[in-house]
Amino acid sequence: MTARRSGKTQPLTADLVLSGGGVRFVGLVGAVVALMDAGYSLQRISGVSGGSVVGTILAAASQGDQLGPAQVKELALSVPLRTWRDAAAPIPVLGPALGFLRDSGLYRGDVAHDWIRGELANLGVRTWGDLAYESGASLLAERRYRAVVSVTDVTTGQLVQLPWDYRRVYGLDPDEQSVADAVRASMSVPFFYRPRTLTSASGLRSTLVDGGVLSNFPIYTFDRPDGRAPQWPTFGVTVVPELSGDGGVNAMFPGLRPLRLFGQSRLLENLIATMLVGHDQTYLNQPWVSVRAIKVNSTDVGVLDFGISRARLEQLYDNGYTAAREFLSTWDWWTYLQTFRASHYPSDDPADPADVTLLD
Repeated sequence: MTARRSGKTQPLTADLVLSGGGVRFVGLVGAVVALMDAGYSLQRISGVSGGSVVGTILAAASQGDQLGPAQVKELALSVPLRTWRDAAAPIPVLGPALGFLRDSGLYRGDVAHDWIRGELANLGVRTWGDLAYESGASLLAERRYRAVVSVTDVTTGQLVQLPWDYRRVYGLDPDEQSVADAVRASMSVPFFYRPRTLTSASGLRSTLVDGGVLSNFPIYTFDRPDGRAPQWPTFGVTVVPELSGDGGVNAMFPGLRPLRLFGQSRLLENLIATMLVGHDQTYLNQPWVSVRAIKVNSTDVGVLDFGISRARLEQLYDNGYTAAREFLSTWDWWTYLQTFRASHYPSDDPADPADVTLLD
């Protein structure tokens, strides 16, 4: 399926960047399914936190078209979210508190990790090598993967994008690293899930937490490093809400309320919310970002509301689907190129293949 302009055709192809958002990932899925229904072929998918779960599973499923839109929707709605709150001990309030004191996280995250590992294995994916394009693909060697997830390394103080940075930062072969382990690290919301660790080839042990701490919506992920214009768009999908005072924070992070046992928890909740959302609120105000971002209405669902009902999940999914349909009704690839990328084209026609070469 193609879009036509001035006698030339443009494939309905896109890269995708999915924001973090915890339980709100179902809204991301709704938007993705709308893109699939519209005929878009998704080439590479970047995800943060909950978006990393969606992105890696979709990338795995895209190999051989293993999951259609209806199956993607049902898989998202059937995630056993209630079981993902696996406290250190099965004691209300005290169990999470014990985990916070002992492991720096209210919950272990093992159940979520096992579910992700199992679903990826069902799709034939265990290591990043299983998600790699063939070596002949027109991509930089370290970027030859169908998916990438963002993780914050608090030991080295940087945002790392895995598998791209395994060799550069840790001296490890990316093809041999576990996809599920990287996803679990990306969704380590500070103080909610215990952090993950990764040992480099030199023996340095890094502590890894949610990628959203440094960038919850890195829509720039697939922008060409050579500064030239892309062959196809990168769409971003975000379920990041606007913060509106204390009430907004409480609605976002009800799962952090056990921290109130420790006194000054309200400040901690505000701090976590600002870390995960504040930077990207400013970023989304930039016209070149906003014009290619699908914003899903999710303000009535808490990021950590793992007890959410099926009916509310379906509403969130529908919100995502509707947001993407509305976005596509006004999206115009050629207008985007002329408005934000015109300086990259030596000719008057942005579709000229002589002017557009490698994606990376």
